[in-house]
Amino acid sequence: MLVDAHCHLDFAQFDKDRTEVFESAKAVGVAHFVVPGTIRTRWQQVLALGEWADTSVCLGLHPYFVDEHQAADINALDSLLGEHPEVVAVGECGIDGRFTDTLEAQWYYFDAQLRLAKQHALPVVVHCVHANDKVARRLRQLALPKAGLIHAFSGSIEQANKFLDLGFKLGLGGAVTYERAKRLRRTVEALPDDAFVLETDSPDMPLSGYQGMRNEPRRVAEVCSVVATLRGQTEEQVAAQSSGVAATLFGFSCTEQR
Repeated sequence: MLVDAHCHLDFAQFDKDRTEVFESAKAVGVAHFVVPGTIRTRWQQVLALGEWADTSVCLGLHPYFVDEHQAADINALDSLLGEHPEVVAVGECGIDGRFTDTLEAQWYYFDAQLRLAKQHALPVVVHCVHANDKVARRLRQLALPKAGLIHAFSGSIEQANKFLDLGFKLGLGGAVTYERAKRLRRTVEALPDDAFVLETDSPDMPLSGYQGMRNEPRRVAEVCSVVATLRGQTEEQVAAQSSGVAATLFGFSCTEQR
């Protein structure tokens, strides 16, 4: 059994064939999907997906869309987290160091969401690009009781260990399928069995060989294959290990079906 621990199935790219996308993923063994939130105006679409037994949902404010966020969104998020116990995490939130002109605003929303995660005793789903050390330092300061997931991790084993020491898990996705990602691949080889989950970030982060194409949850099977090869394990081992980690982190049963 496989879990896609991070896929944006609420996005408009799936409006015409969302059911078929779910079914094609299930056909290759994907039994559970975790859908993060990105902006307030899409939270209701995310919550609607959470009505399915095989889909867990998170709510958050993504740093990429920081110009669309408003301070009032934090209070709205606080309210929804209280009203919807089915929400399994706060996120996707975090810091994207590529956008230096919005860093101050990014940190404002990230810190606010970290405080909400602590208040509601929820894990966080963290977007962290060119900011691993700074984000790890902030997470250490807050000591979140439920820790969370570092989505799309691509750092060194030293950076990985900083997050793992805080109780966080690492999301491995399409980046690991590229042969040029040598540092990440060395990290994947060295990770403990219980350190990671598998994800696609659909419709983004296409795998090697699929550049320019819409990513889909069914590709998590190919991520699993590459990770298994790098680690010298079977695909069945990696699928079972990563799915168990995701189920524990987000609090769902690995046997739930649509």
